[in-house]
Amino acid sequence: MGEDLYREDSRIRELYDAAENFLGFPLKRLSFAGPLEELTQTRVTQPAIFVMSCAVDLLLKERGIFPAAAAGHSLGEFSALVSAGAITFQAGLKLVKLRGELMQTAGEIRPGAMAAIMGLSDDIVEKCCQNAGGIVIPANYNSPGQLVISGEIAAVEKAMELCKQAGAKIVKRLTVSGAFHSPLMEYACSELYAALDDTEFTMPQSLVYHNVTASPAESAEEIKALLKRQLLSPVRWETTIVNIRKTSAGFIETGPGKVLTGLVKRIDRDAVVMNANNLEAIRAVIGH
Repeated sequence: MGEDLYREDSRIRELYDAAENFLGFPLKRLSFAGPLEELTQTRVTQPAIFVMSCAVDLLLKERGIFPAAAAGHSLGEFSALVSAGAITFQAGLKLVKLRGELMQTAGEIRPGAMAAIMGLSDDIVEKCCQNAGGIVIPANYNSPGQLVISGEIAAVEKAMELCKQAGAKIVKRLTVSGAFHSPLMEYACSELYAALDDTEFTMPQSLVYHNVTASPAESAEEIKALLKRQLLSPVRWETTIVNIRKTSAGFIETGPGKVLTGLVKRIDRDAVVMNANNLEAIRAVIGH
């Protein structure tokens, strides 16, 4: 991911080169060629996705496309804040590097699991989690009838069983290195909170909708507070898109893949959604 962008533009080369020097691992090699086993370690995945998302955002802005509002799914909230000018790229990369390392360690200290549930209403999935015993909660409210649950392995497995019994169409264990957006990530909190306190935030130049509230913050201090809550709280993506849609006709996904593009279409079939995950797609967006 990102290799064609790197070849195309000198500013993107500078972005990747500077990021790799700071991160201390071969960001370009892993992003462009893998292997997948290394790239999908969350300490690597998070900075890699962050850098590519910021690179795409930069290319779009160079071509005159500026967002009226931004949002990111979990990690993507950081690149959304960079896009809106609330933090610098360097400050965002520092936070994301630390976040990835802490979340990976948290997953090793308290192993957990996550699972996708499709075909049930939110309240039924919530009840299945409550009745599973142990720690398991909804982690991502992704789209109508699609939730991700997260928590202790045994509790997640029990909740999966209960969801199947309740009539879920799809119940699928996810390949992740920890129980993200659950209390099992508590190990990562104190050091990340300290880093957030040490980071300078300003009010964004355009609206940024936060995962925890699905709404924009009203101050720089509130942005910090919401980022602190994010790690242990569910991502309210469906509500976020519904709220943005009230004032926006279209969306451009700037990260690798097309997952969010698909989720937005499930939330609102009438929304115009474009993907900009490579150079060809960016040219298509510009020419749209």
